[in-house]
Amino acid sequence: MKKDALLNEYLMNYSVGEKWELIADDSDDISQAVVIPAYAEKEMLFFTLASLAKNPPSSLKNTLVICVVNNTEHSPASDIENNVQTMQILDALVKKKSLKMFKREKEIYPLLNMISDSMMNLGYINASSEGFEMPRDTGGVGMARKIGMDTALRLLKTDFRPGNVIISLDADTLVQNNYLSVIRQFFSPLVKTAIVAYEHPMPEHDNEQAAICCYEIFLRYWVLGLKYAKSPWAFHAIGSTISVSADTYLEVRGMNRRGAGEDFYFLNKLAKVGKIDYTKETCVYPSGRLSTRVPFGTGKRIERFLSGSCEKEYYLYDPRIFLILSEWLRLVQDMLLRNEHEILKKTEIIHPRLKSFLEENKFHLVWPKMRRVAKDEKLMARQFNDWFDGFKTLKLVHYFTREVFPQINMFLALEQIIYMLNSSELHYNQQEIPALFEQKNILRCLREIT
Repeated sequence: MKKDALLNEYLMNYSVGEKWELIADDSDDISQAVVIPAYAEKEMLFFTLASLAKNPPSSLKNTLVICVVNNTEHSPASDIENNVQTMQILDALVKKKSLKMFKREKEIYPLLNMISDSMMNLGYINASSEGFEMPRDTGGVGMARKIGMDTALRLLKTDFRPGNVIISLDADTLVQNNYLSVIRQFFSPLVKTAIVAYEHPMPEHDNEQAAICCYEIFLRYWVLGLKYAKSPWAFHAIGSTISVSADTYLEVRGMNRRGAGEDFYFLNKLAKVGKIDYTKETCVYPSGRLSTRVPFGTGKRIERFLSGSCEKEYYLYDPRIFLILSEWLRLVQDMLLRNEHEILKKTEIIHPRLKSFLEENKFHLVWPKMRRVAKDEKLMARQFNDWFDGFKTLKLVHYFTREVFPQINMFLALEQIIYMLNSSELHYNQQEIPALFEQKNILRCLREIT
C-alpha cells in the first residue's frame, strides 16, 4: 500500500482526529516537529522552550515546536487555571503580541523575551478548555503526545523524506544547543527511530541527589542487563529522548493513549519495524522532581524514595535472571527450525522454571503458528522477536524475581553485571549503600557505558 493510502487509512481509523486545532504562526517548510505535552507546566515549560531557543537559527527555521496544553474535565481547578495562564503566554508568543503583561512573572519573563527574539516556530494545541479537554478514560501523557504527534504527521505528510522527523520532548526537560541539528543530521534512510542520551540534573539537596542517583542507576542497570543477554530490547525507554521518522510513525500506527508507560509501549512497537538507534552527540536533561501524577516513572520513584523508605529502593534484579534470559535467547537462535517440544525440553536445562514461564505464556501454542508462517530462519527469528518483545522480556524478569531470585542489593548487582559484561570495573567501598559521592561516581561511569 502506498504511503498516501496508508496516511489516509491512519487519519481515518487511528488518528485522534481533527478536534484539536493547532494554533501556529507559520508551519510551512517544516521538516521536523518537537511535541511537548504540558499539564500544569507554566513554571517549567518556558525553561524548556528557552533551551530550545538557544539552538541555531538554521535549526529553528525548519522546526515547529508544538505544545499540547492538556487536562481532563475532572482535573483539579488549580491545574486547569495553570493551563489557562500557560496558553495566554503561548498565544502571545505565537501571535507576536506584547509580553509586557507578563512582567509580573519575574522568573520566566526574561525567558519569554528570549523565546520571542529567537527564530523558533512555535505553536500550541488547546486540549484544556471546556469542550476541548481530553477524555477522562484516556486523558494522560500518552494521549497528549498522540494529539501532538498526529498533528505533526499531518504537517509532514506531503513529503515522507528521511529528514522528516517527529521529536518527543517533555515540558520539564532541558536540551543542549545542538539538539535539533544532531537529530536532523542523525536521520538517514537507514534510521527509523533514534534515542538521544539523557542525564537527570542533580538537585540542590543531598537526599534529592541520592534519589536521582538511585533511580537513574536502576534505569541504566536494566539496559546493562539486557545488553548482557544480547536482547534486541536493550535501549532506554524515556519519552523525552525519542525521535521517529514520520513514515515510521505512520508504519506503527502512531503513539498509544496510555496514561503512563506510553514511551515503553511506543518503543516496543517501533523496535518491531527497525533498529532503535542511539546517539550521545547531544543530551537531554529530564527533571527529577517528585510527582504522583502517574503510578510509576521518574516522579513516582523520587516521591517514594523521599517518603522515608529509601533503603527499600536500593535493590535491583538479580543478575542471574539476565543469565537465564541470555541462555534462552541463544537457545532459540540455535533451534529456530525445531519444534516446540524439543525447545521446551532444552529450557529445563537452563532453569526448570523457564519452561513453566513459557507454558504460562502459551509458547507451545504460539511456536507452531510461527513455524507455519515463516519459511526460513530469518523470518522465524523476526516472528519470535515480535512475540518475545520488550513486554514479554519484562514479564520474564518479573516472573523470576517473584518466583526464584528476589531482588538483591543494588551495588552488589552492579558489580556482578559489570563483571559479566567484562566491562571496566566500578571502584567504591564495599558497603551496602556507599556514600553519596561514590554513588555519583558510579552514576558517571554508568552514563559512559550506557
